[in-house]
Amino acid sequence: MSQSFEEISAQLKKRHRRSARMKWMTMGALILSAAFLVVFISDMVVRGWPAFQQAQLQVEVSYDEQSQKLPLAAVDEDVRPLISRGFFRSLPREMENNPELMGTTQTRWVIADSRVDQFLKGNEDRLRPADKETLQALVEDGRAALKFNTTFFTTGDSKMPELAGIASAAIGTVMTMLVTMAVCFPIGVMTAVYLEEFAPDNRLTQLIEININNLAAVPSILFGLLGLAIYISFFGVPRSSPLVGGLTLALMTLPVIIISTRAALRSVPDSIRHAAFGVGCSRWQVVRDHVLPVSLPGILTGSIIGLAQAMGETAPLIIVGMVAFIPDASISITDASTVMPAQIFTWASEPNSAFAEKTAGGILVLLAVLIFLNALAVWLRNKFERRW
Repeated sequence: MSQSFEEISAQLKKRHRRSARMKWMTMGALILSAAFLVVFISDMVVRGWPAFQQAQLQVEVSYDEQSQKLPLAAVDEDVRPLISRGFFRSLPREMENNPELMGTTQTRWVIADSRVDQFLKGNEDRLRPADKETLQALVEDGRAALKFNTTFFTTGDSKMPELAGIASAAIGTVMTMLVTMAVCFPIGVMTAVYLEEFAPDNRLTQLIEININNLAAVPSILFGLLGLAIYISFFGVPRSSPLVGGLTLALMTLPVIIISTRAALRSVPDSIRHAAFGVGCSRWQVVRDHVLPVSLPGILTGSIIGLAQAMGETAPLIIVGMVAFIPDASISITDASTVMPAQIFTWASEPNSAFAEKTAGGILVLLAVLIFLNALAVWLRNKFERRW
């Protein structure tokens, strides 16, 4: 039975209203997700920015035999409680390395105790009244101020919040990522090339493909358990080392690289392969000289994104012991080390509130690195990608 013009018009209006509702719902979801992102980043910046500032005091430091034996005697008694214990611990070594300082008195800026740092930042007041009066006098004289916290980027972990830094964790992260990419990139690319270009389409290859896709969705903590069972318990790889951490993350990253590499290889037009076969190239020559160069931007993009994902993982590295207290940076992939996510996790579990800003500051540094890696992947894709 045919419909009248009014009925058709009513149906069209109803469809248009549904389309408009769907459009506004999708726009609302986009705006909501952007708002969450802005709130998250803003909160991290507000909480983490104080970590890039550190309270310092200008004091008179005496370098003599008495202060070498008793470092507390190097400064006046009234300012001793306001200065970090780490400064006094470093004085004997400083005088030993610089003998020309002996017998002199130097005016210098030194790192203040965490209680002073938190007081100047307006976070908490745990100073004694006498110490507070001394600090107020220093502030009025311009001898107490918040300065850029270079220690945060040049030192490792410490039990004293004012001396805790991210340098050793950053070096451990770099070594762990180097091991990860050295293992998973060649294996992942070669596996993808074989499955996409050489492997016959049978039940075995289909089973392999299904398992690779399933591995990409496995919770990361299971890879940590696998690394603990295989690398540490069976092969005896040193626990807490960048070697075992890199091998564990390589297991987790391998499916991502295989899937992204296969997608990049699949995007190469078959006409390129047919043309290469037409001039007498073998299958390996076609892949090596034509397919791989064209698909390389997509392969690099997927690998960088996989590396960024692995860099932010904490659970598998905790299982293999990379949450150790590491004050000094490791110099070998077999030495005990930690990584930035694990270091942030350690600071977050500290009861001292002064570590809270260190946690947020570490998150900002890690977030900046991840944004850089993702931006690099986008830039490589846009610069070298070919459209057919």
